[in-house]
Amino acid sequence: MAILDQITIENANGIYAPREDSYLMCEAVEKYAKGSVLDLGCGSGILGIAAAMIGCKVTFADINRSALIQSKLNCDLNHTSGAFVLSDMFSSICGKFDTILFNPPYVPSERIDYIDLDGGVGGREVIDRFLLSYKSHINKSGIALLLESSANNFDKDVEAYGAEIVLRRHFFFEDLAVLLFK
Repeated sequence: MAILDQITIENANGIYAPREDSYLMCEAVEKYAKGSVLDLGCGSGILGIAAAMIGCKVTFADINRSALIQSKLNCDLNHTSGAFVLSDMFSSICGKFDTILFNPPYVPSERIDYIDLDGGVGGREVIDRFLLSYKSHINKSGIALLLESSANNFDKDVEAYGAEIVLRRHFFFEDLAVLLFK
């Protein structure tokens, strides 16, 4: 049974509710997450919960205090636990991790009206901030798993950063991909 089938998530207003992108990332978590895990921009907590359910030690981080509260409630609902950190990207994150999970807002500003999905111009602003900082927060043999859309031109990151596309699916008007960075 897939780990996703074992997770129960309660949604809250103002917190991104898990969708196709979250489910694709959960598949990647089940295959690749190990050791100490940072669920950056945790939202509902679904990714960190998936990691905890396979035995990882998880730190949940989000810029939104309500997301951290919802993640904690969902952890309790799923009989998992972790540390919870209020942080704008890596600003309050201490230490290094074996795995960093990040499902960022990636929809281009020009295509969306919901702030929790707004990835800025071209959908790249949050992604680019992450890519400039993640390496200083992973252990030497660690990995980062990042979800991107074809609207973000993820092939650019494969080439520029040597990332590997580990999962890819077509949904409606876009392809979603999980990129693995070392």
